Amino acid sequence: MFALRRAEDRGHVNHGWLDSFHTFSFGSYDDPRHRGFSKLRVINDDTVAPGGGFATHGHSDMEIISYVLEGALEHRDSMGNGSVIRPGDVQRMSAGTGVRHSEYNHSSEDPVHFLQIWVEPDTTGVRPGYEQRHYSAERRRGRLVLLVSPDGRDGSIAINQDALLYGTLLIAGERLSYQPSDGRRAYVHVARGSARVNGEALDGGDGVAMENLGEVRLEGISETEVLLFDLP
Repeated sequence: MFALRRAEDRGHVNHGWLDSFHTFSFGSYDDPRHRGFSKLRVINDDTVAPGGGFATHGHSDMEIISYVLEGALEHRDSMGNGSVIRPGDVQRMSAGTGVRHSEYNHSSEDPVHFLQIWVEPDTTGVRPGYEQRHYSAERRRGRLVLLVSPDGRDGSIAINQDALLYGTLLIAGERLSYQPSDGRRAYVHVARGSARVNGEALDGGDGVAMENLGEVRLEGISETEVLLFDLP
């Protein structure tokens, strides 16, 4: 299976302060053909205007990953965490038995562009948790860097699911390949720029679900930022 999900086909809402594109069904956007892939439930491509943000609200039993592309995102939660997430930072909040948090644009002048990713946990009712790490552009350039894993190996962030998330930055013509284990599935999301995935050209916001195809091949068309999910 090689199922393309073009950026222009995603769900879309614009509330003025928030311009959001939904790869999978979310909120008022419900498409029975796109309600997640494996344990990957949400990829929301959000741009929040200066001074805007999500007021305090609750989550439970979900692994929530925030990945900033441009600008700065301010986070506060009921566990006592407060931070500002910038490009290169990856934040994971395990909602577990329940957590409340808010997310605001840290800037009063510039928008913040980020991805919010939800992964279904393998166990419900766990104690809520939080972790944030920085992965420099230099570290990710030209290589797949493990950002999220079930056991926190290789400097990655631990998640309550047998899922791996890799990130890379490629320039035009640069190539990488990845081999999922037998029976595993892959999802590739082009966060910005343009890349070829197994020969197919994808632009920013495009994604592709892959199953039983063996090797995942990535090639930069322009300077590009790509996320690769290895899923059960």
